[in-house]
Amino acid sequence: MTDAAVRAGTPEIPDKLFFKIGEVADLLGVEPYVLRYWETEFTQLAPKKSGTGHRLYRRKDVELLLRIKHLLYEKRFTIEGARQALQGTGKQSKVRAQKRVQQELFSDDRLPEIRRELAEILQLLK
Repeated sequence: MTDAAVRAGTPEIPDKLFFKIGEVADLLGVEPYVLRYWETEFTQLAPKKSGTGHRLYRRKDVELLLRIKHLLYEKRFTIEGARQALQGTGKQSKVRAQKRVQQELFSDDRLPEIRRELAEILQLLK
């Protein structure tokens, strides 16, 4: 998901250092208990706590929450799917990485070297 996709349907984030949980809940349009639940499910989300124990979200936390909300509510991901999407370990990224490795290993310029190594192995086995 791109930053433009997140920004398209989301409110403007005020220019502040810290946000209280109520402010973030209003900004995202969810209840505070939803934010507390997401905090337990997504390890990347770790707001600071004030001396009195109130959660203080930074701008990067709010941006992450916007991405989580987009994945869960608009893209209809499960919690696990959203977690994988945020970590970049979803099936699509794994498949892309495997294809990239295969292309590097079996590129046309490596084929003669692979053939030579296989011939050497064959000679050792005889």
